[in-house]
Amino acid sequence: MQYGQHPAPRFTIAHLSDPHLLANDAKQYGVVAPESGLVLALDRLTRLDPRPQALVFTGDLADKAEPEAYARLREVVEPAAEALGAQVVWVMGNHDERAPFAKALFDSDDDGPQDRVHDLGGLRIVALDTSVPGFHHGELTDDQLDWLRDLLSTPAEHGTILAMHHPPIPTPTMEVAAIIELFDQHRLAAVIEGTDVRQVLGGHYHYSSHSTFAGVPVSVASASCYTTDPAPLDRLISGVDGHQAFTTVHVYDDRIVHTVIPLHDAPEVSGQPPSVTALLESLTAEERHDIISRKDSEFNADWDAQDRRDPLTDL
Repeated sequence: MQYGQHPAPRFTIAHLSDPHLLANDAKQYGVVAPESGLVLALDRLTRLDPRPQALVFTGDLADKAEPEAYARLREVVEPAAEALGAQVVWVMGNHDERAPFAKALFDSDDDGPQDRVHDLGGLRIVALDTSVPGFHHGELTDDQLDWLRDLLSTPAEHGTILAMHHPPIPTPTMEVAAIIELFDQHRLAAVIEGTDVRQVLGGHYHYSSHSTFAGVPVSVASASCYTTDPAPLDRLISGVDGHQAFTTVHVYDDRIVHTVIPLHDAPEVSGQPPSVTALLESLTAEERHDIISRKDSEFNADWDAQDRRDPLTDL
């Protein structure tokens, strides 16, 4: 049912990043269980309405690029994606290594850049490999940029989303991270400016951030393992076991909406039961507006008083 001015989104994408899985259930820094965060994220996805049609993982899939970690990643993610009816888009990160990444996830012996194109009902999703073997910063080669330029010369029906690990944005809350940013960002800007690219998705920094690049919105997802505290106390950099999240990407014909979804539940202090949906659907648009928008309606009076009565029976 449409409650307001906007129709349902044409596409829903779950943007997840930096799971950093380890083999043999090992913990990061002896504390963080990366698989637990990933499982939490996948469970949270089942609550979304509409369900995501694609799960885009923007890199650092395995902390040490262990084949066993990639195998476990597939064991955890693929059944969840199948249950959702969603495609999975894997993107390389600086902690990943091309050969084991390609072999474990695509049964490929290709150890070159892991650039791939996915079609989601006319929405083109490009997985762009910004990794540099042996280093943590990001780069794109001349060949990669030429490939991307040629690809984008033909527009997709519903536009293109670029998914990459190193996002082309500044990091004002963590300036030192610029040392391992995507190098030569102007070269990528020259390729995508004026094309059908509607969105850039990135990871790498372990906290949510948003910007624009070459006139295109950029959304950086947080991590499902540990996160980076953007406002640490007396620390140059502070990785913490908290604030894990993913981002939903709702693609409309004329806009894209991003929502950061925390992985962990929090205590509810206000809300309404699912039965309210039936009540709202039984009313006219004018009646819905009256009980929801009018401050002195009985519905709002009950809500303001934190009355947990069922509005279906008590309104």
